[in-house]
Amino acid sequence: MDYFLTDDQIMIKELARQIAEEKIVPVRSDLDEKEEFPWDVMKVLAQSDLFGLFIPEEYGGLGKGCLELCIAVEELSRACLGVSTTYAANALGTYPILLFGSEEQKKKYLPDIAAGKRLVAFALTEANAGSDAAGIQTTAKLDGNEYILNGTKQWITNGGEAEIYTVIAMTDRTKGARGASAFIVEKDTPGFYFGKKEKKMGIRASSTRELIFDNCRIPKDNIIAKEGYGFIIAIKTLDSSRTGVGSQGVGVAQGAFEEALKFAKQRIQFGHPVISFQAVQHMLADMAIEIEAARSLVYSVARYIDSGAKDISKESAVAKVFATDVAMSVTTNAVQIMGGSGYMREYPVEKMMRDAKVLQIYEGTNQIQRNVIGQALIKETAKLL
Repeated sequence: MDYFLTDDQIMIKELARQIAEEKIVPVRSDLDEKEEFPWDVMKVLAQSDLFGLFIPEEYGGLGKGCLELCIAVEELSRACLGVSTTYAANALGTYPILLFGSEEQKKKYLPDIAAGKRLVAFALTEANAGSDAAGIQTTAKLDGNEYILNGTKQWITNGGEAEIYTVIAMTDRTKGARGASAFIVEKDTPGFYFGKKEKKMGIRASSTRELIFDNCRIPKDNIIAKEGYGFIIAIKTLDSSRTGVGSQGVGVAQGAFEEALKFAKQRIQFGHPVISFQAVQHMLADMAIEIEAARSLVYSVARYIDSGAKDISKESAVAKVFATDVAMSVTTNAVQIMGGSGYMREYPVEKMMRDAKVLQIYEGTNQIQRNVIGQALIKETAKLL
């Protein structure tokens, strides 16, 4: 389908696809097997200015929006979801600074982020605070001109590799969610350590680690916005980034579909290519329908966000849920169409299926997203009555 992309958007799409085909596809299996962080690919993305896509020009970026970022993420995800997660999580970690940071913070951090010189991570989740973000136990206590952080963050993407971390911690536990605040913590800060690297079912090229704060002192000026804004910053950050997760779903589904289609044309059974069988044709048709519908939705929501819309929680949740459910459905059916071959590591669809599952889990499970959508519907209905 023609989505009426601008010349710049087409160029971004072609550039990201070229990098995916030339730099990611040849190494994706090794990265997965060795659980190796894709630094070489990140350097290529930095040299191609793709880290600066969504960062304003005054801070060294290209000044593009959510749609352009989604286009790039989709193409990278078509090749390897582990690599695209590393890239997309950098944007996730940057959004708190971009959306709520002071001018001084933006000038200090955004140029290096845009140039790909310093990778970023977002730290919200804890052992007892995943979907329940109000259950955060990590604390930040003001002591003169410094905040002292104590606690542990869990399952942090880019953990241990990133140079900059945007961290949500409690500054006043008596206020519940309203007592959370957001901070910028740099990698080599004393009292800031990393736990073990997690062993995962999928996205193995992506680094997932614990962050440990043990009387970690950071300058008072490293608070983002002001005390009590942490929960709002986290919600607005996730609202802005969830279309990126949706675009990951579209990308990995597209990659799996292409592999299954190619295989179905080549695989001969009963003297005919398996694509000649109506059962297989219908499976491929449903996959094509789902992917196109998911892409249309993700692009539409991205454009809606870029229009300056303020309340985007429901729309971003809808895009994330639909596209990532499609990713799981399509990758599973790709394995089914390819049969025993699809189950083997010789072909990439088994990896794509393993990778796709996390999309229904991270940045808010799809069940939680349905809660968000449901609550929004209740509010919208109340306005009509």
